[in-house]
Amino acid sequence: QEQLVESGGGLVQAGGSLRLSCAASGSIVSVNSMGWYRQAPGKQRELVASIASGGSTVYLDSVKGRFTISRDNAKNTVYLQMSSLKPEDTAVYYCNADLNVDRPGLRGIVNYWGQGTQVTVSS
Repeated sequence: QEQLVESGGGLVQAGGSLRLSCAASGSIVSVNSMGWYRQAPGKQRELVASIASGGSTVYLDSVKGRFTISRDNAKNTVYLQMSSLKPEDTAVYYCNADLNVDRPGLRGIVNYWGQGTQVTVSS
């Protein structure tokens, strides 16, 4: 069974840094786009950053210059380095990826979500 496992969330003071990691596992042939979303209480989930298999990136305007997304294709892992954190960055952060799966009963590109990791930035 394929899954995305996140780590690295926590509590940090404003101006601090955190690094999130998300590793994909299972019967994976390859990984296409990978990304990070976040959802704050009472708000809709929003795309924070994404990275294509070739390395091109997209960022939410409010995190440009502060967050950096990267990936290690050999480890099927995506990272989000967050710096200069602000209280408004507080949210549950979710990993998302398009996995090319090949196993009995399932073959093709399937979208998966991680379980979410809490990031809290105190003022």
